[in-house]
Amino acid sequence: METQLLTATINPETHNNIVYQPPMEPAVITITSDERAEITRIGKALKNIYGSYENPKYISMLHLNAYRILPERIASELSLLGTDFSSNQYGALVLKGLVSVDQDALGPTPPSWREMEQERMMEYGFISSLLHGAVPSKPVEYFAQRKGGGLLHAIIPEQDMAWSQTGAGSKTELFVHTEDAFLFNAADFLSFLYLRNEEQVPSMLYSIRSHHKDDPVLKALFEPVYKCPKDANYATDEAIGEGVHTSVLYGNRDAPFIRFDAAEQIYNKEAGQSPEALDNLKAFWQEARQLIYSSFIPEAGDMIFVNNHLCAHGRNAFLAGFRNENGSLVPCERRLMLRMMSKTSLIHIQSVAHPANPYLVMEEHYGKVYEA
Repeated sequence: METQLLTATINPETHNNIVYQPPMEPAVITITSDERAEITRIGKALKNIYGSYENPKYISMLHLNAYRILPERIASELSLLGTDFSSNQYGALVLKGLVSVDQDALGPTPPSWREMEQERMMEYGFISSLLHGAVPSKPVEYFAQRKGGGLLHAIIPEQDMAWSQTGAGSKTELFVHTEDAFLFNAADFLSFLYLRNEEQVPSMLYSIRSHHKDDPVLKALFEPVYKCPKDANYATDEAIGEGVHTSVLYGNRDAPFIRFDAAEQIYNKEAGQSPEALDNLKAFWQEARQLIYSSFIPEAGDMIFVNNHLCAHGRNAFLAGFRNENGSLVPCERRLMLRMMSKTSLIHIQSVAHPANPYLVMEEHYGKVYEA
């Protein structure tokens, strides 16, 4: 197992002779060829049995199947991610070579997610959901994201969205953010399965755990004085929402969780932050940007799995549909990634869930609920 772990160094001048360095990058797990073959077999078998990863019979058995049929090492790593919220936990895993991707069978990348054939995502949906089941967590969908749009979303660069701060953007850096920072009931865990990344776009991760525990910049972020509009998928007048104030950090002050979106909270001039709140956010962002991990360039078949309360994600700017070959840009298939979101407790989201679908979150903005 190729895993990058937090290390401790001995220093006789410190308490108990141990100095703990904050984690600066995610654990990287290289999937073996045997594990990859088994995962591929599992995806095909589940498709034959259940037809769809959204089949209620499959979802109801998800946790049992995850622990029963996933390779033990992978299930153990995900279970640990789901139970470790300590100051040593970065909050993300990189699973290198998780699946084999048949590029010919996948076909050309469609112009947008709207044209993505669900059948082409089916086996990957079973595999992604099983990994969420090992956390353990249940896949959910959000009405705020594509009016639901199912449990698995294709993320594809779109020409008319190229400059946007969304997954469909490409020509500008997508600032790191926790998913749906404008919701009280945002996803607990996210998975990003890369089917294509011929443009060689680095992914960006930022963990709140990468700061030192006594970092003074963090203290002000526990105050409930910050606003967060809805993201760039919404028009300006609709995005401002209810004007609710929340904290950026919450939970245990020694090992906090984070709710943060740089694009909307800092760069959005319509956010309406108070001068003090904006100054605090800018000071935090100046420091946080230095802690972003962007050394990993995903390849087809890689997955990044994220605790959405500990780790923010983003990506570099790129030119969609072109790759660099010996200094020259040549056309290629555009980037294609599959995103799944999950919650560890369905009970805790039922106050904002659709009355006929416990997996569909209807929260619009900080507690406000869409009409069902």
